[in-house]
Amino acid sequence: MKYRFLAGLVAGVVLSGLLIGGGTYLFFAGGYAPVATAAPPLPFEHLLARLALHARLAKEMPKTVPIASTEANLMAGAAVYLAHCAGCHSLPGRPTAAFARQMFPPAPHLFHGMGVTDDEPGETYWKAANGIRLTGMPGFRGILTDDQLWQVSLLLAKAHELSPAVQGLLAGKN
Repeated sequence: MKYRFLAGLVAGVVLSGLLIGGGTYLFFAGGYAPVATAAPPLPFEHLLARLALHARLAKEMPKTVPIASTEANLMAGAAVYLAHCAGCHSLPGRPTAAFARQMFPPAPHLFHGMGVTDDEPGETYWKAANGIRLTGMPGFRGILTDDQLWQVSLLLAKAHELSPAVQGLLAGKN
């Protein structure tokens, strides 16, 4: 009796797994999954993506910043930002680019509100170096040097306390 119950329980779990797995496969293979950027997200898509990203960040993001937050590094970070980031993430006092709003998820305006000033520089460094899958955010490791990645990360961490010179460079006045 006990073995029949266990066999039935195992068979039920296996059958449920096959039905759920098969149904999921047919949902995606049948073209029913929302893949267009304008389509609504799947249930729990945002939650699961954030959960995975934060778990990966907790394991891999650098805890210390190897360069100082000097005026020279912030100016260099502004130059990197202008060349590689502003197209999607915009500039202080300017609206987000129309194409950035059409991305899924939309590219965040890094100088609006808190931006990423509340993130550790190591978190911004990790995201800029590695990119974020399925968001349009490319990884810049191999394109930018480690110093450049840290410079732009420090710039964004200090976005609310930038000197007039750095603000001027971002505004196109230098």
